[in-house]
Amino acid sequence: MLYDISLSIGYEYEVPATGAHHMLRLLPLSLPERQRLVAGSISISPNPDELMAFDDFFGHQTSHAILRAPHERLDVKMQARVAVQHQTTGADFSPLLDRLAMDIAETWSLEPHSPHHFIGPSPRLARDARIEAYARESAKPSLTVRQIAEELCTRIHRDFTYDSEATTVDTTPGEAFSSKRGVCQDFAHVMIVALRSLGIPAGYVSGFLRTIPPPGKERLEGADAMHAWVRVWCGTLTGWLEYDPTNDIPAGTDHIVVGYGRDYADVAPVIGVLKSYGSHTTVQAVDVIPIAL
Repeated sequence: MLYDISLSIGYEYEVPATGAHHMLRLLPLSLPERQRLVAGSISISPNPDELMAFDDFFGHQTSHAILRAPHERLDVKMQARVAVQHQTTGADFSPLLDRLAMDIAETWSLEPHSPHHFIGPSPRLARDARIEAYARESAKPSLTVRQIAEELCTRIHRDFTYDSEATTVDTTPGEAFSSKRGVCQDFAHVMIVALRSLGIPAGYVSGFLRTIPPPGKERLEGADAMHAWVRVWCGTLTGWLEYDPTNDIPAGTDHIVVGYGRDYADVAPVIGVLKSYGSHTTVQAVDVIPIAL
């Protein structure tokens, strides 16, 4: 599949901001045998006084923008063309849960995608006794690690209600678990905490999801938003698999990866600091358009 993707994020400040430093992680990744960034660009208004680019620890293309002059608005736009390959899951060669610890122990690598980075608590994901108890209900001795991940994906989709008004970007997994409501970030965070409590390495995936309008309805431009799902390390033979608990599906050709991390803090599309006071508003719009070949 070939997609044209556009993203716009706008910030409007009640009081002009100065001395702003922003880190942007917006361009889709190029991943061997998964997806290829054909072309991509990011524009920022007003023009930054300084703009630097680098790859962070997890391999994200990161832009560091500095704006010194007062500004009432900040507008960020990203455009990209991405080729996504069809993925086949194949047979389940993941171990039973009690054998996974041996696979982890025998993994000596500490490269960015090593399972060792995705086992314990991370900046936004602390342990939670209620989520741990919820996870244990899916950890039947007869199930493989992959089957446990699929079971948790299905249960979260079934037990939680998608509600864009119920949570914010700072809602903790425990808070989302209590209300059983939230958005894709909350569903992903809860699933990650649950898997890690069982000793299964799990991480956060930030990206885009192609959405298809209901029959008879036209697609609305800019109506989409960035999406989040979960990657699960299923042992040495299987490696990483990805699941979308918001939709109860494995990640497929409609899922375009922007970044991998331990949680949202590692892959936030725009994060930074600035000098200002008062409130601000944020507007985001995303389009994922399939291109006929």
